[in-house]
Amino acid sequence: MGIVAGLDSSPDFTRIVVCDTDTGAVLRQGYAPHPVESPESGGRPADVDPQAWLLSLGEAAGGGLLEGVQAIGVSAQQNALVPLDGQGATVRPALVGGDRRAQVAAADLIDALGGREAWAQAVGCVPQAAQPVTKLRWLAKNEPDAARRVALLLQAHDWLVWQLLGRPVRRTTDRGGASGTGYWSAATGAYRPDLVELALGHQAALPEVIGPADAAGTTPEGLLISAGTGETMAAAFGLGLGLGDAVVSLGASGSVMAVHPEALVDQTGMITSLADATGMHLPVVTTLNAVRALRGTAELLGLPDLEGLSDLAMKSTPGAHGLVLLPYLEGERTPNLPHTAGTLAGLRRESMKPEHLARAAFEGMLCGLADALDVLRGRGVEVRRVFLLGPAAELPAVQAVAPSLFGAQVVVPQPADYAAIGAARQAAWALGVSQGTLDPRTPPRWQGAVAQILEPGEELAVGQAVRQQYVSVREQTHPGAFRP
Repeated sequence: MGIVAGLDSSPDFTRIVVCDTDTGAVLRQGYAPHPVESPESGGRPADVDPQAWLLSLGEAAGGGLLEGVQAIGVSAQQNALVPLDGQGATVRPALVGGDRRAQVAAADLIDALGGREAWAQAVGCVPQAAQPVTKLRWLAKNEPDAARRVALLLQAHDWLVWQLLGRPVRRTTDRGGASGTGYWSAATGAYRPDLVELALGHQAALPEVIGPADAAGTTPEGLLISAGTGETMAAAFGLGLGLGDAVVSLGASGSVMAVHPEALVDQTGMITSLADATGMHLPVVTTLNAVRALRGTAELLGLPDLEGLSDLAMKSTPGAHGLVLLPYLEGERTPNLPHTAGTLAGLRRESMKPEHLARAAFEGMLCGLADALDVLRGRGVEVRRVFLLGPAAELPAVQAVAPSLFGAQVVVPQPADYAAIGAARQAAWALGVSQGTLDPRTPPRWQGAVAQILEPGEELAVGQAVRQQYVSVREQTHPGAFRP
């Protein structure tokens, strides 16, 4: 038996799990919040001093948490761009999160390369405000002096791995993290340095992309550090996803991803073609409206929380007495309707009751995510079961509606630090390969996530009728906008 650690540096905190290499059992855990503001960032949420990540890591690892650990895996927030100069110093605070400042820059880049199809063909995704390539464009336009000093580009997990190894000459990343940059293609497995130049105005050094089971290096103390990856890829690895598995994540916005053996090139831009942490692929479809539609409905009905909205929705029946909520409350990404608004259809005297509106909110949100699932299915992605993630996945109204609308078994994992567990599993893999006990093509078999299993059952036909009602409203209000 060996011991490994996985750390997850999210936007708000660092979590560390220490795991048994053979079973994945969590032996110890650590936690520390990130500072609310970075003194160098002026308090702007989109700018963070990376040193804050190290301080949080040190606090989380205190009290001998890492005693006996042989290897560490690193998961970190995606899309965080750390621009460095020729000496490895940060040119400015890291640009992190869904940086809306870069929305104009995203549109500029799309036009500069010749449109959405050109980007989809080049790197499997269309520039969005949060992506590193778009942040580079913003930096070049708004902070030209800083942009000219940029010599090396890292993401959050790359930078943390580099720091843990003592800032060696060799800088590495993994294919999962690289696939979200906007200048690396999951289909070809290669960088597009011309896109870096298009965005930044000049070339910059990029980290070497190493394999899923490769080690980034070893610390002077002999501690092996694995490749690291982004939070999404680490969570998928921690959950133990395989072919036939999809994940529906219920945040303010929603995302749907699934394991697939090959990269998908989608000229419509609906699919973002990411790589995973195992050598497979993670095509992702994102909707703008998910839990925000529930929160808006709760506020409209004067309810204090989503639990109250769920309780109210359970007093209605499938189909909400004909009431349909098209939840495009802040525009939409899938389909691409950035300036549209939501629609409430089917109003009749008998349907004008709070419980029917509450039910329509849940059905509308999940129908929108079912649309996203159909985008993947339409491209040949197999979906046998759907993992439902996020606090809203625990709501009774979500669990009652989701299986029949998705047309698949729904798995609701118990809450756990799946990104940190995935990072630990990657560390165990790299450690086993280095010791000759594991195959670099086959990750360690760990215990799967403890979960609640929900089957469509006899309600499948009812759910599909609800879905058809939703599709009818969508086609009436936005004909031809959605083509999975």
